[in-house]
Amino acid sequence: MKMKTILLAAMAAAALTSASYAEDKKTVAYIAPSLDISYWQWVGYGVKEKAKELGMDYVEYSSENSPAKQMDNARTAVTKGVSAIVIGPVSSTSTPPLLDYLAKQKVPIAFAGIGPQPGLTNYTSSVTANNYETGKAQGKFTCELAKERGGNKVGMLSLPQDRENAQKYLKGAEEAFAADGCDLVQMLETRGLTINEAVTQANDLLTANPDVKAIYGMYDEAGTGAAKVVETRGLTGKIGITVADGSPTTIALLKKGAIQGIFFQEAVGQGIDGTQQVYNALTGAPVTQDLALVMPLVTADKVDSPEAKKVIARVFPPSNCPPPNGPPGLAGGSRPRARNPDCGRAAVHRSAPSFVGSGDELLSVADRRG
Repeated sequence: MKMKTILLAAMAAAALTSASYAEDKKTVAYIAPSLDISYWQWVGYGVKEKAKELGMDYVEYSSENSPAKQMDNARTAVTKGVSAIVIGPVSSTSTPPLLDYLAKQKVPIAFAGIGPQPGLTNYTSSVTANNYETGKAQGKFTCELAKERGGNKVGMLSLPQDRENAQKYLKGAEEAFAADGCDLVQMLETRGLTINEAVTQANDLLTANPDVKAIYGMYDEAGTGAAKVVETRGLTGKIGITVADGSPTTIALLKKGAIQGIFFQEAVGQGIDGTQQVYNALTGAPVTQDLALVMPLVTADKVDSPEAKKVIARVFPPSNCPPPNGPPGLAGGSRPRARNPDCGRAAVHRSAPSFVGSGDELLSVADRRG
């Protein structure tokens, strides 16, 4: 009888411990502007991997590029009891009501990739690229490519300018063009971030401005689309192309000389670091409100170096990830590839070197800001 009593007491204690653990276990929600875009899949991979490392549960939502859906997702996540949110917002201008709501609910929020509307401070953390400095460095490199090809006129395929990251890229690029003597003759903004749209815009750009000697691609699909158009026109190598973000597709184009430089953006790293910041807020650890990650320039001669591979490990998941929008090369499709929930199985690197390349190719900014 005594043994039975002890056994029952032990079982009760175990049940209480289990219930307490379940109650204490935290959940992070990842809200993407769209999960049809590879970049946002890769941010989600970083959030999920870091959540697993921290012992957190993970849920995800897609806002389908709608501010109203984004707000609904936040309300749904809070109603279901999530502890924190990591978000890639639909736009920076869509964030004020979202932040007001989450502040009232006392739910920590970290931005990834795209920051909140400038001037707002009621957020936990914003983990983005150092867009202004990257814009300057990419502008300088693009201008150099144009001059090497006998001209000073450049074109740009831009992200939507209602995003604070796009505004910073543009500001930096325009300053670099002015300082280095290049003329930005036309800028076209994307709406869908597809290769098909980038092909159309690159064609329009070169038809209207046949003397353009280099194209600045502010997002990955812009580089792929521009390279396809330049190849079709028989101008590969005669028009320089630079691109921000990086993917298996643009790496393949870099290696074959269709693109001259990639400024890698740590999509996976942004998910990792954003998750760490909201976890810190939940546990009382120090939080950095603004983290601006370096986007190092990688050229063809450096892309297979150990340093570049460490950078790339924080850009997109390793292992069995097919290139977005089709196989490597210029024949990619016009639509983003379907989401692969099994994409990437290897461990994610915790840090990456600040610089890849040499001399004037280096992006000379601090490894972390904040």
